[in-house]
Amino acid sequence: MSWDWQVFCKNTIDGEVVPRCFGSGGDVTYLDWMMSAWGWTLSVALLALLVALLVGTLMGILRTVPNRKLALVGEVWTELFRNIPLLVQIFLWYHVIPSLIPVLKSVPSFILVVLALGFFTSARVAEQVKAGIQSLPKGQRYAGLALGLTLPQTYRYVLLPMALRIVIPPLTSESMNIVKNSSVAFAVSIAELTMFAMQAQEETSRGIEIYLAVTGLYFISAFVINRIALFIESQVRVPGLIGGSK
Repeated sequence: MSWDWQVFCKNTIDGEVVPRCFGSGGDVTYLDWMMSAWGWTLSVALLALLVALLVGTLMGILRTVPNRKLALVGEVWTELFRNIPLLVQIFLWYHVIPSLIPVLKSVPSFILVVLALGFFTSARVAEQVKAGIQSLPKGQRYAGLALGLTLPQTYRYVLLPMALRIVIPPLTSESMNIVKNSSVAFAVSIAELTMFAMQAQEETSRGIEIYLAVTGLYFISAFVINRIALFIESQVRVPGLIGGSK
């Protein structure tokens, strides 16, 4: 078996090797294509992560408030989005929901994928935020209310700052997972890494090199997110409560 890593330096049109591997003057190499696909993967993952953190935190809070109707909203959201497979949700957002809400027909498929992946992950974030809040002593909520804070102020200034520190480790895992889950975007023709790998392998018949390179980029993306999250965790850790020294 011989490997041909020079495949990434070849022009996607005529297959000729391009000096320095990057195209110019309209030429596109497979390396150019792969870097562009990596950019789409990261864009989908990071925007979906932002949606997941915002919506998931809100739903996690609602699940812990002493109001049955609001708590029910959080429960329904979480159960709905975590019990439907992600790929099915992608197809629902792409094929079904725009038919029910016509204004979404003009929304780019990129945005629909971000919403689908973000809402799917938000259900998992909501579960973690709920667990983080419930892990705190109940006396903290009562102390905030006794000091004259409203319930929203108690969550904002007392409960959430502590709970979010506690759930950083599981949120790190979700951040890494969202990069890997972004691969389903190929199903609706988003030109991300998985779609690049499938099409480039068909055109070049160099599946080993293509898939190894794509695997490496997924690994690098998840690893960098992991390092960033660990750094954030070390900066916000509360001594004596979250693995810090007393």
